[in-house]
Amino acid sequence: MFIRKKTFTNKDGTTREYLQLVESYRVNGRSRQRVIANLGRLEDLQGGQLDRLIENLTRFSETQWVRMSLDETQASWSKQWGPALIFHNLWEEKLGLGPCVRRILNRTEKTSPFEEALFAMVLNRLCDPLSKLGLNERWLQSVYHPPLEKLQLHHFYHALDFVAEYKDEIESFLFDRVRNLFNCELDLVFWDTTSTYFEGSGPEELAKYGYSKDKRPDRLQIMIGLLMTKEGIPVSHHIFPGNTGDVRTFKAAFSDLRRRFNVTRVIMVGDRGMVSKKVLQEISAAGLQYIVGVKMRRRPDIDRMLSWNAPYTRVKENLKVKEVWSNGISRYILCFNPEGAERDRNARREMIIKLKRKLDSGNIKGLLGNKGYRQYLKASKNAVTIDHDAIRREARYDGKYMLKTNTDLPPDQVVLAYKELWRVERAFRELKSGLELRPIYHWTESRVRGHVMVCFLALVLESALISYLKEKQSKAGYLQVMADLATLHAIQFSFNDKVYLFRTELQGDAYEAFRVLGLKPPLKAQILTQLPHTGNM
Repeated sequence: MFIRKKTFTNKDGTTREYLQLVESYRVNGRSRQRVIANLGRLEDLQGGQLDRLIENLTRFSETQWVRMSLDETQASWSKQWGPALIFHNLWEEKLGLGPCVRRILNRTEKTSPFEEALFAMVLNRLCDPLSKLGLNERWLQSVYHPPLEKLQLHHFYHALDFVAEYKDEIESFLFDRVRNLFNCELDLVFWDTTSTYFEGSGPEELAKYGYSKDKRPDRLQIMIGLLMTKEGIPVSHHIFPGNTGDVRTFKAAFSDLRRRFNVTRVIMVGDRGMVSKKVLQEISAAGLQYIVGVKMRRRPDIDRMLSWNAPYTRVKENLKVKEVWSNGISRYILCFNPEGAERDRNARREMIIKLKRKLDSGNIKGLLGNKGYRQYLKASKNAVTIDHDAIRREARYDGKYMLKTNTDLPPDQVVLAYKELWRVERAFRELKSGLELRPIYHWTESRVRGHVMVCFLALVLESALISYLKEKQSKAGYLQVMADLATLHAIQFSFNDKVYLFRTELQGDAYEAFRVLGLKPPLKAQILTQLPHTGNM
């Protein structure tokens, strides 16, 4: 069908023009036309009737209606929405952190928006970690979450002081909530430490020079310890001066565990170097159990333990274990990895080949100062030679490591529990990379402790979402879900004197986050009762 202009000539020679709606059709292969409707005289229609008719007709056209609507629509902004929807549900409903913080605020009669500021900082750690200044000046404007619109820079700094003050209470609440939510049992907990450094001097009470796990011995640092359940949920964290040794941190962690958490039986798992003989005795005396790594080369009775007359038991294809006792009292588990043994042999063989070349060429300068070479060399007044006895002694350790425990768990369960330490190591990697714990720019102890607590809470929310994805048997990984959630945006636009909120389509695995939490995505379009503040959001 089409519109045709029909012209008629009057007797006086003037013309009249009409518009007709005409349809084409075929009869016996020949084209014919017939008038469907006479729309009226053109000059009359041009007085406004034609425009109204066109507008009414475009409502039934998918393309023309959109084109006309766009001319009358004003889009105010587009902001990221997906992560805020998911993590606010975890914060408010699943983990109950929002109600917990508000109860503390009501009790202390604090009136500042600390809870909103705290959630904003945690959400920022999860999405796009920035300084508090960058968060306030840039990031908040790119995120749609109306409760955050009233926040100002000083709210974030005061919220750090608040969360540092009530750290223990919030962690205790969180543990009870997580234990019930994910059926966690605090019978096996993992402990590890890391260091993180300051940009500048840092607080005098905490900022100390010490062994840097960041390979930055030139910077003042703090030590951070993390306690985590076997399900991968963080339980608590501790902050120590930067020169604190691992043994002292382990002792403080188990003391705090007994004091703050209502547990009847617990096995603490720690890496090599975490403990001393005295600390292990104190752990046993406190009624706790432990599984810890042992530095084999420092033991005077290592020859007897390595040659213990008992067969290995296969745990996995590349893991064998056997029980070893010292003085009939202390229980050890000797672990052997055949693939690891082959790697150790090959690495040592390559080193010996390089060492021989250097000795044969007479280029021995610096060999004794190289730790890797020095252990295989024997020096005398006249020459430096390869120490073949040292090579044989070192070969005894190929693919082996040793654990000490006071539990009655079977050897295979002991070693599998120890291997779960990777959860804490992964958590620290995430703290330092994804959540950008380091470096720290704050100068007061309270702000430093608050900053670490914010990162800890972000790790709790991340771990909770990972647990829900696993519990609901989702095939989507956390990183992919987060990437797809970031594409979910809210768009505000006005049309016909009304303000609307429109959401973009869910991309990729974004829906998985809503599914595993039992949430429905927001409506694709909704009318806003009032125009949100378009500035500091």
